[in-house]
Amino acid sequence: MLNAHGGLQRWIHADTIRAQGSVGGRLWGLRGQEEVFRRVDIALDVQRQHLVFNGFTSPGLRGVFTPDRVAIEAQDGEVVVQRAAPREAFAGHGPGTPWDQLHALYFGGYAMWNYLTAPYLLTRPGVEVEEVEPWDEAGERRRRLRAVFPEDMATHSREQVFSYDDAGLLRRHDYAADVLGAPPAAHYTDAHTTASGLVFPTRRYVVPAKADGRSLPGPVLVTIDLTEIAVD
Repeated sequence: MLNAHGGLQRWIHADTIRAQGSVGGRLWGLRGQEEVFRRVDIALDVQRQHLVFNGFTSPGLRGVFTPDRVAIEAQDGEVVVQRAAPREAFAGHGPGTPWDQLHALYFGGYAMWNYLTAPYLLTRPGVEVEEVEPWDEAGERRRRLRAVFPEDMATHSREQVFSYDDAGLLRRHDYAADVLGAPPAAHYTDAHTTASGLVFPTRRYVVPAKADGRSLPGPVLVTIDLTEIAVD
C-alpha cells in the first residue's frame, strides 16, 4: 500500500504538499458555510499537522490550521480572528447547528491534512494498524486496514477503515466524524495522479453509510476535486 502511493522513503523526505481545486457537497450548506471552500489553495506540512488555506474567505486572507489553534490571518501574519482548542467549540452541536468560519476552518483543515497525507499518516507514532476482513464492492474484493489513532491527532474519529484495490491504491475510507455527531460515512476516491513520486486521488466524494458498512447513494455530503498537486 505504501509502495503504491510512492514508497515510505519518499514520504519521509517530503516537506510540503500544495494543492488547488474545489470542495463542495451538501454538508457546507447545512452548516451555513456553503461557499467557504468553493475554491481551495492549500499548503500543508507533511511531517506535522499544520495546513494553510490561502485566500480563505477573502483573497487577502489565509486560514491556518493546527490541532490546538485555528486562525484567519492577513498575508503579513496579522491575526484577524483565532480560536484555541478548536475541537471543543463543537460541543453540544446537533445535526443542524450552524458553523462559523473557524468551525469550518478546523474541520476542513484537519480533514484535508489527513486525506492528503494518507497513507503516510498511518505510520505516525501512536497509530495502530491491522488488516481486517476484505470487502466486496463494485465487483472487486478490496483489502482493508483498520486504524486506531491517538488522542492527540486531529482526525475524524479514533477508529477508521481504509480500503485498497489490487494495485494497492486507496478506494474507500470509512469513519464517523465526531464533530458531526459521529454518523457513519463512506468516502470514495479515484482519479489518482502522481506528483513528485507520490500518488494522490484527485476526486473524492462522501456519502452516508449504514451500520453494516453498506453505503447509501446520497445525499453527497462532501465532494473534493483537485486540479493541481505539487510536492516539495
